[in-house]
Amino acid sequence: MKNNLFVIAKSGWRYIAYALFAFVICSLLDFDFFAFLAIVVALFLVYLFRNPERVTLNSQQNTLVMPCDGIVTAIEKLEEDAVYGYRIDIDASYFNVGVLRMPMHSEVTSMKLVRGSRVAKNTKLFTLLNEYVELVFTDSAKNSIKVIHRLKQSFVPLTIELNIGEKLMPSSRYGFMANGVTSLYIPSNFSLNVQIGQEVLASQTVVGHFS
Repeated sequence: MKNNLFVIAKSGWRYIAYALFAFVICSLLDFDFFAFLAIVVALFLVYLFRNPERVTLNSQQNTLVMPCDGIVTAIEKLEEDAVYGYRIDIDASYFNVGVLRMPMHSEVTSMKLVRGSRVAKNTKLFTLLNEYVELVFTDSAKNSIKVIHRLKQSFVPLTIELNIGEKLMPSSRYGFMANGVTSLYIPSNFSLNVQIGQEVLASQTVVGHFS
């Protein structure tokens, strides 16, 4: 994923191949309606798994950028958390780019991937059962953030291509999530630059700065 410069994310290659194979078979059998349906699905999958090239506009050492596309749905101050001062939730749909990107100059210091169900976000079991990954990134100044990517109702599993101890630059690709919620946990020594309802882009929207 980190070195994938194709216009289609690697996570989507097999889905697109299945749709194109179905199109060929249906065309050979003169199943025109199903052939049309298969090519429509293939085009949708090309759109879903698009992999645009992006460059971080602000690459200062103390800057944090978004790891995903979506809409900011919540910003909560964590009064009783000893490590993190804020939580920011970003909701992404199938229409958002699903490629996940590094939010800052940092090292992967913790990673936990849990496969699970994919129930709707508005159910009580969403946070308990759904598939998610929990990542901790730490920079050279020992500033740490926690990022949780959690799937909603999605036919695509979470793809994460990271190793603990790996050091990456901002905007480096590290995974793919179609239709999910991302939660950023940020320490108190941080100046926020986003607001609820804002549409954000991975590697291009500045979340804020460490003080």
